[in-house]
Order: sequence, then C-alpha cells, then structure tokens
Amino acid sequence: MYYADIHTHSIASGHATQATITDLAKTAKARGLTLLGVSDHAPSTMCAGTVSYFRSLSMAPKFRCGVELLYGIELNILDYTGRVDMDSVTLSGLDYAIASMHRPNLRPGTLEENTAAYIGAMKNPYVSVIGHCDDAHYPADYEALTEAAVSYRVLLEINDSSLSPKGYRGDTRDNVRKILTLCKKLDHPILLSSDSHGADHVGDFRHIEPLLRECGIPDRLILNLDPVKLKRYLIR
Repeated sequence: MYYADIHTHSIASGHATQATITDLAKTAKARGLTLLGVSDHAPSTMCAGTVSYFRSLSMAPKFRCGVELLYGIELNILDYTGRVDMDSVTLSGLDYAIASMHRPNLRPGTLEENTAAYIGAMKNPYVSVIGHCDDAHYPADYEALTEAAVSYRVLLEINDSSLSPKGYRGDTRDNVRKILTLCKKLDHPILLSSDSHGADHVGDFRHIEPLLRECGIPDRLILNLDPVKLKRYLIR
C-alpha cells in the first residue's frame, strides 16, 4: 500500500485535465493515500499557472477530504545550465519543486548537455525532485546524475506515466532500470510518481511495480511508503 503521490496536476496546469485540487484529494482519499502533492506546471508551459497562482497556494488548506496536502510546482528546465522558470521568492513559499525537461521549452541536447542541465537544476536550493529524467529523448549519464542526486540530496523520480503504453517519452524501461539499480547501489531513496493529469491516475504506480521487483528495491528506499520520511526529504 502506497501512501503518497506528489507529482499530480490540476486544472491550473492548463492542459489535459479539468480536475480541481479537491477532485485530486477525493481520489487520493478513496485510494488510501494520506499525503497528496499538487505540482502544477510552471508559467513557461502553455496556459499553465501564473506567478500569482503559485504565490496564493501558501494560503490554501493543508487538508482536504481527510488527506494532507503539499503544494509544489513542476518547473521547466530552460537551458543546459539548469535554469528554471520561477523566481526564488515564489519558490520559497512552496512546499517543494520538481524540475523537468519538456521539449516545447528545451530541445533535447547531447548526453553531456542533458546531464549538465539536470545537475544544474539540482543545484537550485528549492529543487527537491528531478522529474521524468528517464525520458528517452534526453539521454543522460545516469551514474553522474545519481551521484549528484546523493550530493545535493535530490530525488530522481520514477515516473509511471513514462512507463505507460500510452507514454510519449519513448521506451524508458532501460533508463528506469539504470536509475533504480544505481539508487539501490548508493542507498539513495526512491520516489514513485503518477504524473497524473487529472484524478484518474492519482496514486497509480502499476507500471513501475514490476521493475521495482525486478531490480530488488527494498521497501525502506521507497519514500511513498513513508510520508513522514518523504516530507523530511523534501525540505532542502
């Protein structure tokens, strides 16, 4: 039983969903989650949340439908230095930040460029998670990424949406295996994410579970099983 999912999107992300934060919380409650993170897309994503939206989240309820809420953001990595699309003042008011690469915002580079972009984003003191770095369109040096993640105390998420047959990031299974194997070797915690756009897939990690078993990942490394430990880890 998993108790946390912190990569989800509401209607404020501007695409693919009409779900409100309350809709997400209702589904989380029905599926046994006790901790839900809402991480809407940052402003460089077309029609996504504005700066004022993210700043207003500091006043949003911390519990809905009996589920604890964390309010975050999915940042866009904008260049190969790891620059992101939100100011530090706004980020300081959020519970966490995921930094990801999306093709409309940054064309895929070389293995060296992509790796530098991810590591550059890890250096941002407000970034706690690197999103879907399994993306086959952005080849990366996973040994270097995992070592940097340990050094900067950042999580490399394992994204269920990437592994879905309907996913659009290419065949990510080998990349996920590499990330899982390296995290296990370095005893680095693992974060599972649904990347649910809307309520349908909140808390849904069905495509990840076979790879967790294949790679022999111990429960103690999976932060979704321990919301208290996860919240401690998100604090930079």
